[in-house]
Amino acid sequence: MNKSWAIVNKILPFSCVDGPGNRLVIFLQGCNFRCLNCHNPYTISLCKDCGDCVYACPHKALSFNNHHVIWQTSVCQQCDTCINTCVHNSTPMTYKYSVEDILTIIRKYLPFLNGITLSGGEATMQLPFIENLFRAIKQADDLNHLTCFIDSNGYLTKTGWQKVENVMDGAMIDLKAWDNDVHKKLTGRDNRRVKETIKYLAKIKKLYEVRLLIIPKQTDLQDNAKNIAKFLIDIDPNIRIRINAFHNHGVHGIAKTWPSANKQQVEQFAEQLKQYNLQQIVLPSVYL
Repeated sequence: MNKSWAIVNKILPFSCVDGPGNRLVIFLQGCNFRCLNCHNPYTISLCKDCGDCVYACPHKALSFNNHHVIWQTSVCQQCDTCINTCVHNSTPMTYKYSVEDILTIIRKYLPFLNGITLSGGEATMQLPFIENLFRAIKQADDLNHLTCFIDSNGYLTKTGWQKVENVMDGAMIDLKAWDNDVHKKLTGRDNRRVKETIKYLAKIKKLYEVRLLIIPKQTDLQDNAKNIAKFLIDIDPNIRIRINAFHNHGVHGIAKTWPSANKQQVEQFAEQLKQYNLQQIVLPSVYL
């Protein structure tokens, strides 16, 4: 991937749940997990330019040019027919932004921002761009007070994290399951790298929080509170944990049949973790 530009799915100008303070969040296209419970599966792959969506679009907002699908934003009605047509877990509705483009957008909202968060998909799939963007922010006199965070599934190697650790202020990492086989069933990948990422980022003081998603009868987190707590406390007794509750609204495939997590289940898991001396736990503010 070119260092000077990125394929962006969307930009959220203001968020208070993607790191500390008010943050501008950039969702990059592409992911190396295939989570069964993914709420945004169209962020997984880059467009294959197969053209199926071109012919399906009822508003003629898509066309072919030199064998590439072109999205005409001025015509698009955001009906999502293209997303629902795509069999590749992708979307033609993406943007190609340069580092300078992103800096211009950041400056538009600058008076209201505490920082920038790169999310996805899986943001680290476009790691060279992140490195370039964060470095540009740190070198700009009017922007270098902003904190630079990455929201990640943790599958990046230690070598990859080392490429951005000097320009990154923190990362939020998802631990989707404790057991390796359960994690692989849910995401298509094992969790060894994820656990190593948590250890490494904590060691270099760049781990902002670990995120645990409760999916009743699917995740094994609830049955492994003691193991999880010991693992995390050994890393950092004051580690910050965020527990999220799965909801089946908007998911696809088999996950639509899974029950949503309720407040009682989440609070029970939180109490289990607290019994094993994990204290800095953040719970959902809303349950759907």
